[in-house]
Amino acid sequence: MKMIRAVVRPSKAEEVVDALAESGCLALTKMDVIGRGKQKGIKIDQIYYDELPKTMLMLVVEDDTAENVIELITKTAYTGSFGYGKIFVSPVDEAYTVRTRSCGL
Repeated sequence: MKMIRAVVRPSKAEEVVDALAESGCLALTKMDVIGRGKQKGIKIDQIYYDELPKTMLMLVVEDDTAENVIELITKTAYTGSFGYGKIFVSPVDEAYTVRTRSCGL
């Protein structure tokens, strides 16, 4: 299993969530976050914003679907300008459902 954490622009978050749902990825966690990437913020006129609002989507998928999910997120979240997001992928050894105590997705 893989954990995918996608940090995207808030304006693209619902579009990504909808695309994931249409592809069969219904289970995810969505949270508002604040941060910055390599560009270290943005300057608009004379005001410098060193941290920008983003949305983090976190989901766990089977290994064989991870690449398709990553492709879907990058395609859907793309805006054509800098600062449109980052995707982090980590291995997941086990996942448990609290209610049933069953292991797996």
